[in-house]
Amino acid sequence: MEKQLLFVCLGNICRSPAAEGVMRDMLRRKGIEGVTVDSAGTYGGHSGDLPDPRMRAAAARRGYNLTHRARMIREEDFEKFDMIIVMDDMNYETVHRLAPSRKDAERIFRMVEFCRHHPDRTYVPDPYYEGVEGFELVLDLLEDACEGIAEHLQREE
Repeated sequence: MEKQLLFVCLGNICRSPAAEGVMRDMLRRKGIEGVTVDSAGTYGGHSGDLPDPRMRAAAARRGYNLTHRARMIREEDFEKFDMIIVMDDMNYETVHRLAPSRKDAERIFRMVEFCRHHPDRTYVPDPYYEGVEGFELVLDLLEDACEGIAEHLQREE
């Protein structure tokens, strides 16, 4: 299977790099090969930065090592990635406007579309201004959705 996944949030320092780390780990554990995973943000103010230390700490407690360096999403990402998975409606609208064509826009998904255990959630909240609980909630949602994405990828094989 050859698939390329791009996770997108606002600054690419909390939700999307965590999704990237969770997805990489899940693919490894499930033995799913040939899937490239990356992340980006719709805002470039953190470009080059490691993920937020609070997210790295929360992720590390669950066994994830987040080493991604923040970057902004680019139009050429639509050529490279099969699925562009966004964290909330603001990200969805921004990424949708960047899509070079309607066909390219069909590759944009909301992360919560893949959640199986949190059907009431309409977005992955930004934990940046939250306490520890906010980061834990985000990781709960990302683990659920990444499990759903893994199942989706396995069905497409």
